[in-house]
Amino acid sequence: MQTVRRLLSILLLTFPCFGQTDPPKSSLERTLDSLFAVQQFREALISPDGTEVAWVEQAKSGGTVSASEMAIMVAPRDGANQRRITAGGAGSGCTEGNIAWSPDGAKLAFLSDCRRHGQSQLYIISASGGTANKLTELTGFLDSPHWSPDGKEIAILFTKDAPRAAGPTEAMTPDSGVVGETVLEQRIATVNVASGRVREITPADTYVYEFDWSPDSRRIAYTAAKGAGDNNWYVAELFTIAAAGGEPRPVWKPALQIATPRWSPDGSEIAFLEGLMSDEGVTGGEVFVIAAAGGKPRNLTQQRKSSPGWLQWLKSGKILMNDRIDGGQAISLLDPKTSVAEMLWKGDETISATNEALSVSVANDEKTTALIRTSFDKAPEVWAGRIGEWKQITKGNGELHPFWGESKSVHWKSGDFAVQGWLLYPRNYDPAKRYPMVVVVHGGPSYAESPAWPAAHFGIAAMSAEGYFVFFPNPRGGFGSGEEFTRANVKDFGYGDLRDILSGVDEVIRTLPVDDKRVGIAGWSYGGYMTMWAVTQTNRFRAAVAGAGISNWQSYYGQNAIDQWMIPFFGASVYDDPSVYAKSSPITFIKSVKTPTLVLVGEHDGECPAPQSYEFWHALKTQGTKTQLVVYPGEGHRFHDSVHMRDLMQRTLEWFGTYLRG
Repeated sequence: MQTVRRLLSILLLTFPCFGQTDPPKSSLERTLDSLFAVQQFREALISPDGTEVAWVEQAKSGGTVSASEMAIMVAPRDGANQRRITAGGAGSGCTEGNIAWSPDGAKLAFLSDCRRHGQSQLYIISASGGTANKLTELTGFLDSPHWSPDGKEIAILFTKDAPRAAGPTEAMTPDSGVVGETVLEQRIATVNVASGRVREITPADTYVYEFDWSPDSRRIAYTAAKGAGDNNWYVAELFTIAAAGGEPRPVWKPALQIATPRWSPDGSEIAFLEGLMSDEGVTGGEVFVIAAAGGKPRNLTQQRKSSPGWLQWLKSGKILMNDRIDGGQAISLLDPKTSVAEMLWKGDETISATNEALSVSVANDEKTTALIRTSFDKAPEVWAGRIGEWKQITKGNGELHPFWGESKSVHWKSGDFAVQGWLLYPRNYDPAKRYPMVVVVHGGPSYAESPAWPAAHFGIAAMSAEGYFVFFPNPRGGFGSGEEFTRANVKDFGYGDLRDILSGVDEVIRTLPVDDKRVGIAGWSYGGYMTMWAVTQTNRFRAAVAGAGISNWQSYYGQNAIDQWMIPFFGASVYDDPSVYAKSSPITFIKSVKTPTLVLVGEHDGECPAPQSYEFWHALKTQGTKTQLVVYPGEGHRFHDSVHMRDLMQRTLEWFGTYLRG
């Protein structure tokens, strides 16, 4: 910790303030302003009867988006007469969300910290508005309220006395004293709607991740593991438990990762996703169904050339699922009896309805839906209607327009694989000119880049506005082309995926006026690792920006908070097979690096700890390679401070501007 503090004092961040007397803003400053002008939407849920939509949005005041206040809105499906549902009021600074419609559509449950900032409680309120009724008085972290089908209880995830929000991307609480002996477990708690009585029903030594009520309201299916929650999602198993409590019943112990349990309409079976997944909450794999009493599951999507990432078992007996496919997303209807899937919609965009990636909110008629849609051309908004026939509900970003160039899907061959990626053209593109290009490698590795409006945090797509091609490859190891493609980097990190990326760069340069001498590379998380790896393997890139990267898999194994994720990818622990970790470590080849590299990381990152970035930067500095390290105080793997996010983006754009513009 003292090392980090000294480093922070050396790398003191400075942020210019602009007043009325300041000179006109530069193009780069205007680009950054555009990134932070986007109003974010986090949830969009259709009412059971399909007539109304509830959603969560960043509050606005005087046209300015609030950095912290989240508001719950409700409106008819045509978007008229929008009203705010709240336990506080406009301008209160409350964080409200995690909305859930009651089964009869008369009420909404939600979480709010209006009574005490930083401590959420469970509320219910009439869907027409009025005064919210606070059901809980708990201390700790609350998440994911779900009404029982009979409407009598609401189940939540509850971590008693939790010092922070759950999840490995949040800033880790600094260790002190004896480490590892106190473990806080997230449990399922049921809250009686009439009396407010709270009962924790899952075991005190087990951490619960996801759950679903049985149709008769008598049981709950859930995924869980013993031990620290951030680390053990990767070894979670499927259980059921009586809603009244008691002993849990084991249902399935998967070979890989498991997510999204869903009961069948008759309560006899449970569907779920299983596959090779590298990040909690970023799901993809294959759809399985198993008897609720246990047994051997059936694979309904075997050898499917896409990656199902979300599912919902409908009352009609079909399973609605969302796939990542060919760089985009698709919604399909899967028949569990025949394993036949009918594609209902496919689009080059990113969709979600809840905090579950790729989710869609479906009304009782199984046709009317609500969701948030975003693409390179559309800023995020809430939409509702029949699948593929949605109508826009909100207009929070109506005045925003793309400030980058057109987008194009690119395909190429790399070895035995067909690979896809996305390319953004420079704004005001002129085919007679030659342009620099930045390659942006996605995190994961189990993930895929799909079109979305650039986010404020590491939104390098904005470099298109500054006159760059921006290339987003989807190499092997990611989602979108089936499990064989996703598993193709097992025990091979950095090798096949870098070949895929370099082949994609060759394809872009072959067909478009990209200056081969002015190509850079960047990435965050696994993309940060791939950036560090790439500059040790080739001098092709003239500049690099490594965000939250991994320089040494051997030391990383003992530093990070989620080491369970590594064994399926490396085949063994570092203590059993150190060589497989060494062969993919950038530090092993560090003497080869000539590329100027900017290194960025959060001080309390538990997924990709700051010492990994420090080790890489220190090695480059020692051998005389141009480099700079910036550690952002108080931040985790995902940043929350908008000042830090702006500084990160400004440094990134300026670094590439220095080394790629000439």
